[in-house]
Amino acid sequence: MNWRSSFLRLIPLVLLVLTAAGTLGFRVLTGAGWLDCLYMAVITITTVGYREVVPVTAPVKIFVILYLVAGLGVFTYSVVALGQWLLSAELQHLWERRRMSKDVNRLEDHFIVCGAGRMGRTIARYLSQRQRPFVIVDRDEELLRDLYMEHGWLYVEGDCTDDDTLIRAGIKRARALAIVLGTDADNLFVVLSARLLNPQLEIIARANDEKSMLKMERAGANRVINPLSSGAVKIARFMLHPSIEDFLEVTDNRGNDLELADIHIGPDSPYVNKRLMDTDLRQRGVMVVGIRRANGERLMPPPGTAVILPGDCLFAFGTTEAVNSIISEAGSRDAGAKESVLTGEGSR
Repeated sequence: MNWRSSFLRLIPLVLLVLTAAGTLGFRVLTGAGWLDCLYMAVITITTVGYREVVPVTAPVKIFVILYLVAGLGVFTYSVVALGQWLLSAELQHLWERRRMSKDVNRLEDHFIVCGAGRMGRTIARYLSQRQRPFVIVDRDEELLRDLYMEHGWLYVEGDCTDDDTLIRAGIKRARALAIVLGTDADNLFVVLSARLLNPQLEIIARANDEKSMLKMERAGANRVINPLSSGAVKIARFMLHPSIEDFLEVTDNRGNDLELADIHIGPDSPYVNKRLMDTDLRQRGVMVVGIRRANGERLMPPPGTAVILPGDCLFAFGTTEAVNSIISEAGSRDAGAKESVLTGEGSR
């Protein structure tokens, strides 16, 4: 912190000391009341020049001269420095919002998180750890700025139920939308708006009530998650399969998340027209647990002799690093891909 920043923090104290010194000086020299002396100190240091309310004797004139010489410069600099600081902070905020808007406008095939609560921050943290492009949307700009300063997360400040806010977040270019607002009513409204704005968008919403879950599904949500039910299922899984859950939890804590993802096989993929057993997927740490053909046929589990065709979706299981490596070479994630990480927290 430089001396200028330190002085800015002391400005209130400096102004208080100057005012107190002037008040005390007028009190000693004139014997006037404290309010009159404070009034004289303020109009002197600010050079307002209203009518004097104390006797102006020779000693008082000398004191005023010394008081002005000693205090006017400090007072003026303090006011100017404070004004510059306020203006600078406002300009910095405007510049930050402008830069943020440009960064968000450059996003393509990204994720949008509606809601910066605990669930929203958890989702954002998950996406950030996997270096996925995303933007978080919330009304609380102060919270969003704190998250940006701490994590560098892009954000859009505004009401998620407002179409303009979703458009500013790039919903028409987005790949998926997570809706985790505080109420089911807001979540349902955003589902409706998002589906109208982008019919191809993958929408995952949170619902606290089972009736709301049905409404959100009918409104266009691809997935509706009930946190309470998910937590109950997680507890049941621990009860039934404690060893498997412990293994997955340890894997997560070591930083090697196990990921299940859809991998879309493009026509130029190196795996096209190869038998599953002839690929290097298993050697690279990825296990294919299912294949979905372009015509809807599913092979669960697929035999080693299954031939990979263009348009297939491979249900691949492995570490995040291995899965991402295969995705970058084999093709791309399907536009409607659902991915989950099997960790100690479950797929929430």
